[in-house]
Amino acid sequence: MQTEISYRLVLASASPARRALLTSAGIDVDVLVSGVDESVVEAEDAYTLSLALARMKARTVAARMQADPGVFVLGCDSVLAFDGDVLGKPADAAEAVKRWQAMRGRSGVLHTGHHLTDLVSGRQAEEVGTTVVHFSDISDEEIEAYVASGEPLRVAGAFTIDGRGGAFVERIEGDAGNVVGLSLPLLRRLLAQLDVSITQLWRD
Repeated sequence: MQTEISYRLVLASASPARRALLTSAGIDVDVLVSGVDESVVEAEDAYTLSLALARMKARTVAARMQADPGVFVLGCDSVLAFDGDVLGKPADAAEAVKRWQAMRGRSGVLHTGHHLTDLVSGRQAEEVGTTVVHFSDISDEEIEAYVASGEPLRVAGAFTIDGRGGAFVERIEGDAGNVVGLSLPLLRRLLAQLDVSITQLWRD
């Protein structure tokens, strides 16, 4: 009698927002932080950089793991394209303030790279989720208060939509989860490419 495979997802990211998004979707996830040096990766545009970083994270974690059947490693990374610049996490509070002063009342494009690896077969699937973000025209006082909260310093583009920064995003065009850091519809497509249904990852 053939043993039924138990499917499991390993997230190669320390992001609590990504983990919470998966958990709320009924997927139990193990976290194994890649620890890669993101500064060594260079790319001309945010789209390419987000995918390169996601791929590096997933492959680094996969290389450290035993090849158990049904285990998939997911790497994700988000980068904001704004005014021709590629924006990851701000270096400090001063940079976060400067970014927000430039972004307010305008729009940027948030790219989140997703890379999925099947540990046993070695098969891989990857894609970039893209969402247009329209920022509110907020005041200097609001910017100072937001940056002082520390939230913008921990995230790509210096903003969130699932935290305090959500009040400063007027609207988005695309998947909200992608802005949080992980697109569930995109993950479903990647799993399907590896012949797995996302429902097989749902906890009982």
